[in-house]
Amino acid sequence: MGAHASNEPQGMYSADDILDAEVYFAGGSGDEIGEVDDILFDEEMRISAIVIESGDVLGLGGREIVVDTDYFTLETDTEDDGDTEHRIMVEASQEEIEALPAYNNDWWEQTKANARDAWQTTQEGAESAWQRTREAIDVDDNS
Repeated sequence: MGAHASNEPQGMYSADDILDAEVYFAGGSGDEIGEVDDILFDEEMRISAIVIESGDVLGLGGREIVVDTDYFTLETDTEDDGDTEHRIMVEASQEEIEALPAYNNDWWEQTKANARDAWQTTQEGAESAWQRTREAIDVDDNS
């Protein structure tokens, strides 16, 4: 009968399972996009994106693209011989894939700048919440 797909969450995955996994379009076309070249983590060590080395299909010409976790799922198949095969399914059209950022130095610089901005905003948000709380307490004291 061949492989049977299992979408049961395993709870834990090895990076080896994901690295070099083949990447396909989800949603029917089943075309292969390429394979996983790298895994990107955020500060909490959660996977935030994968880097896909695209094949020559799609005219992407082997460039490396960054795909956020919003766009892909990991599928696990167990073959008849007990081997497990992992595939990454990307929920995006060819146009969307072509528009994804290339994985290069510019991408890193942009990502670091975005992270710094987000951190700055969080800090300011925390300070103003603290300020408001203190003002509310001061008002209560005076009554």
